[in-house]
Order: sequence, then C-alpha cells, then structure tokens
Amino acid sequence: MTTHETFLVGDARIIKVPELALDAVDAAQLFPEDNLKGLISDASHWGKRSYDFENGLLRQSIHAWVVQTPTHTVLVDTATGNDKLRPATPLFHQLKEPFLERLQAIGVSPETVDFVLLTHLHADHVGWNTRLQDGRWVPTFPNARYVFSEREYRYNLALSRERGAVASIQRQAGIGTPRHQPLDGVFEDSVMPVVEAGLDQRIEIDNTVIEGFRFHSTPGHSIDHASISVTSRGETALFWGDVMHHPLQFRRPETNSVYCEFPTAAQQSRHKAMQLAVELDALVFTTHFGDSSVGKVSRQTHGFDWQFIQGARP
Repeated sequence: MTTHETFLVGDARIIKVPELALDAVDAAQLFPEDNLKGLISDASHWGKRSYDFENGLLRQSIHAWVVQTPTHTVLVDTATGNDKLRPATPLFHQLKEPFLERLQAIGVSPETVDFVLLTHLHADHVGWNTRLQDGRWVPTFPNARYVFSEREYRYNLALSRERGAVASIQRQAGIGTPRHQPLDGVFEDSVMPVVEAGLDQRIEIDNTVIEGFRFHSTPGHSIDHASISVTSRGETALFWGDVMHHPLQFRRPETNSVYCEFPTAAQQSRHKAMQLAVELDALVFTTHFGDSSVGKVSRQTHGFDWQFIQGARP
C-alpha cells in the first residue's frame, strides 16, 4: 500500500498522488543535447532516490498533486490516465493504474474535486481529465472546473482540426518555432470531452488568479506552459509543471529535455521559475523529480541550487 507524504503550506494540505515510478530513465535519451558524462555526474549529486548508481539511470516520477484548502479540493495536473491509445509512447499506452484508488485512499473521490488546474496540455498532465465509460471519454471529475490556458487550447485545437491557424498562433506566442509538436490524440481524448461537457475555464496565463491560485507564465516546454502558486498565511507553494525534469538541471540550467517544444523559451522560463521560487520563498512541487518531488530553491554564487524536503507520513 502506498504511503502518502503530506506537506502543509499555511492552511493548505498538499499530497502527492503517484501514478508511474520511472526508475530506469536513460539520461542520454531525456537530455540528448548534453554530454552524458556530465549529466551522470550531476545526477548522482542528489543520491539514490534520484539516480540508480548500479545501472547508471535516472529516477523520475509521474504524479498529480492534491491541494486541500479550507474551502476547496484542487488537483494540479492529472498525470497520464488509463486506457489511452499512445502507441508512439509505449510507456503511456493503455495504462491500467490504480490512480483513482490512490485518490480514494486519501479521502478524495472524483465527485469531491472542485478544481483541476493544468500547467499545460501534454499527455502526462491531462490524462486523468477523462476516463473511458461505455466506450466514450467522459470527464473524470464531473463537478470540477478545469482551468487551463486559452492559447494552449487554441494551439492544440489548430493542430488537431485547423492546421492553417497553427503558424499564426505560434507567431502570436512570440517564442520561436517549435522543434516538435505535442503527442497526437491527447487533445481529442483528454481535453475536448471536458470542453464539450462545459466544464472548462480557459484563461490568459500571466498572473491570472483563480480562487487564490496564481498562474505564472513560463512558456517553452509547451506553447503557454504555466507555473501555479498559492499563498496561505504568508507561506507559498509553487507548482512547477515541467519547468525541469530532473534536479541535475540546477547544475545544467541550459539543458532542455527532449520534450521541450520551444528550446530557447524553455531555458528562459527555467531561470524565471528559479528566480520566482527564491523571491516567493516557496516550497516547490515538481512533476517529474524523484524522491519526495518537493524542495526549496536557494541562490548560490554559481546560480541556484535545490534541496529536497520530505513530507509528513501518517
């Protein structure tokens, strides 16, 4: 049985809900543009919960965050989802993970979720937006408001149905030409059913506030990627989405993952997010770091550094 770590930020109670443990990640595949020897050296700095010393492989995670405030139950991102057809990405293809059972184990049923806040619309962040029911994709959280970027929506809609609009949306974003596009099929099975059900709230990202949660513009990994913060009693939690994929990037902040669509903007947003974490003195909640996935950012003479923070266990 999974033991869930809990983090308290003011009056907010935050819990990681795991979906996939990625314990055999090839650094050269995740960060193909960097030097493998240097990557391994930097990865090992964070110990065996971030690096498999025996096999020379990175440890990562895919999970969602539950945030329970005095008034709402909120999900930040929704991991990969079950039954999704992802033949181009075997790791995500037709999963059968007990994610909803793990939610239930911490007292959260789909009906009790009030908001689903999405940092971006990639496959491993929107998958549990929907579930397969009688051969149809239906919203998993029927009473929730799903909040995400209007630009991300329009871009993915254009890639899916209106290819002639893609170049215009890219120009409006002003972050260059992407080196690749989002994974096929994700928008159709994990985003459109939410929109068709009328549960979506599409927003302009920079500094928009929804029920106390502030969206910060950190584009690059995707066209309108957001980081999300919430402050309670003077303490701040900052959800990074995919600003970084492994703590080794603190030592190599110019290094993008293979999944970052707009490389230069991703580098710039990485620096912005580190700076923001320090300015807010935030507890940072990542999506793909191993270990607790939570930590503090500090400013050092060489740039920034990361320290994992462990939560309380029941």
